[in-house]
Amino acid sequence: MLRLLRLLLLLLLLPPPGSPEPPGLVPLSPGAPPQAPDLLYADGLRAYAAGAWAPAVALLREALRSQAALGRARQDCGARCAAEPGAALPAVWLDAPGPDSGPGLAQGAWERLLLRAALSRAECLTQCGAQRLGPGGAARLRVGSALRDAFRRREPYNYLQRAYYQLKKLDLAAAAAHTFFVANPTHLQMREDMAKYRRMSRVRPQSFRDLETPPHWAAYDDGLELLGRQEAGLALPRLEEALQESLAQMESCRAGCEGPEEQQRVEEEEEGAGSQGGLYETIAGHWIRVLQCRQRCVGDMATRPGRSFPVPDFLPSQLRRLHEAHAQVGNLSQAVENVLSVLLFYPEDEAAKKALNEYQAQLGEPRPGLGPREDIQRFILRSLGEKRQLYYAMEHLGASFQDPDPWTPAAVIPEALREKLREDQEKRPWDHEPPQPKPLTHWKDVLLLEGVTLTQDARQLNGSERVVLDGLLTPAECGVLLQLAKDAAKAGARSGYRGRRSPHTPHERFEGLTVLKAAQLAQAGAVGSQGAKLLLEVSERVRTLTQAYFSPERPLHLSFTHLVCRSAIEGEQDQRMDLSHPVHADNCVLDPDTGECWREPPAYTYRDYSGLLYLNDDFHGGDLFFTQPNALTVTAQVRPRCGRLVAFSSGGENPHGVWAVTRGRRCALALWHTWAPEHREQEWTEAKELLKEPEEEEVEEEEEEMPSRDPSPEPPSRRLPRVQDKAGKPPRVREEL
Repeated sequence: MLRLLRLLLLLLLLPPPGSPEPPGLVPLSPGAPPQAPDLLYADGLRAYAAGAWAPAVALLREALRSQAALGRARQDCGARCAAEPGAALPAVWLDAPGPDSGPGLAQGAWERLLLRAALSRAECLTQCGAQRLGPGGAARLRVGSALRDAFRRREPYNYLQRAYYQLKKLDLAAAAAHTFFVANPTHLQMREDMAKYRRMSRVRPQSFRDLETPPHWAAYDDGLELLGRQEAGLALPRLEEALQESLAQMESCRAGCEGPEEQQRVEEEEEGAGSQGGLYETIAGHWIRVLQCRQRCVGDMATRPGRSFPVPDFLPSQLRRLHEAHAQVGNLSQAVENVLSVLLFYPEDEAAKKALNEYQAQLGEPRPGLGPREDIQRFILRSLGEKRQLYYAMEHLGASFQDPDPWTPAAVIPEALREKLREDQEKRPWDHEPPQPKPLTHWKDVLLLEGVTLTQDARQLNGSERVVLDGLLTPAECGVLLQLAKDAAKAGARSGYRGRRSPHTPHERFEGLTVLKAAQLAQAGAVGSQGAKLLLEVSERVRTLTQAYFSPERPLHLSFTHLVCRSAIEGEQDQRMDLSHPVHADNCVLDPDTGECWREPPAYTYRDYSGLLYLNDDFHGGDLFFTQPNALTVTAQVRPRCGRLVAFSSGGENPHGVWAVTRGRRCALALWHTWAPEHREQEWTEAKELLKEPEEEEVEEEEEEMPSRDPSPEPPSRRLPRVQDKAGKPPRVREEL
């Protein structure tokens, strides 16, 4: 009955049919106490599943509003109660405990002070919660971890965009789609939906906006854009707003660390663990978890939506931009305040000290009242106090803590922990090492041995670590691999993208074949064994050349090999505006707005070099192109042809895409290489085993049984001979490199 009444109420709040929709997802009932977000969300999904689009929109919007109002209420109550005189914790206990803590306190007096303050704070929070949130306060509106994750991933907007589309509200559908896509940049279906919205004439360009952009990121990006246009005076208010909103965002996050959800998460983790801690162990454990959560808020605030890792040193970098901008417009006093604030984080920062000397020299006489910003001083003092307590807990209670800040002074860390933490920070996996430029020696020798010609180098391709090589395949070899792809498609081989016909664009049919699937089909007689063997041999040929050209002193391993064909779908090419493959980088998530490429999942971060070996050119469109990091400015373009290899490093220095294939079928062998042996392609080895000839296996078994019978060098490897072309040209002999 309660849910029915809620649904009826929300239906009454909807605008009548035909009335203009207010811009964005505005609150339906401003000022009203928030309702339970989990119940609203569940009811919204039920309405969505039933095709009741208008009720679904109302319920999902109210769920979003209630979730936001719940967070604001907790933050406001926390700030208000912290300022209550009776709820203040004893100052002597706000730092890490030690043998001399609490001088002058009689035995047991600290307990009374601490518990009295805790009880007073609890009473204040309970009363404030009841006033703001209704009876039961925050405990009544507790949200489970699964729902919190759904809101963090902006899942409601995924449903909202579909519901708005059904209601013919296309501008709102595009806004909801864009909002979801910002936080989920690898969501392929939403990528396709976004492309469709952009092609719709009734959708205005300004509709593609993020309805959930955190205020500090919006202000920060505006400030950077204005600075880039040399408009420091206009940038300053936005940069100052970004800093204030960053600090406010951290306060909001910290308020959530004390909420019932955080305690619920701990209870879920400890369920069945049989914790037998007493009163003080339990209090200490909960307090440690609150402090850990508070420290994580720094990273949460500095992480852009849709990213997995924070921007390093986000607060100090904002202060650096502020003092430079103030200096540009002549606000030297404010420039001094901000550069002194930078020095609170990094007292030995040479650039900051040099800037401070310049500003003071320009100011002339000393200004006694000039010092670092008070808000930054408060932030650092509070943060250092929490770090001391956490490091104490690490040393004496076995707690874990990963410090999010590189500026933490060494004096804060107990001496017993410093060496271990230093060792952990110095560990760097291979896949985090940037590609190093290689000497030009012996590249030409390698290419001559392979019968391959260098067509374009990195300079001619207007980039770094790029190359185009021709002559890796004869026309006959291209024909064998093209026939292999055709036979595999007839045999029902899937694409390798969860079997989806069109994973990148709905206007093309995508077919893919892995080396293992080719070997299995050859064993079953569905494709010719010659093509499957040639696929293996050619992939090794490409790996050898890529290593010789880019990484002669460090071995490369095949990470993944994929024979792919893209065919234009007839009747779906008119007024087509999308790409065959959107602009991307192969080992990082490209952010065109900032020009950054985040080397983090879901990207294949272990990939170091990429290669595309083309098999044909009898199609329209389909050229490979490289861009600048903004994914818009094309820097080079390569036309496919039989035997042409385009190889390049896999990072953000080489964003690339594929123009639409508008007629015909484009086939290529895509290969990725890695320095990390643990990520080598296991399927390649399995495929090689499957394709061994019986007599070859017998010889190998004999060699294994009698390893020392013949001390002579190993015989040449049994490689598949190159296929002669129609002109009867003899096969080129491949030398071992």
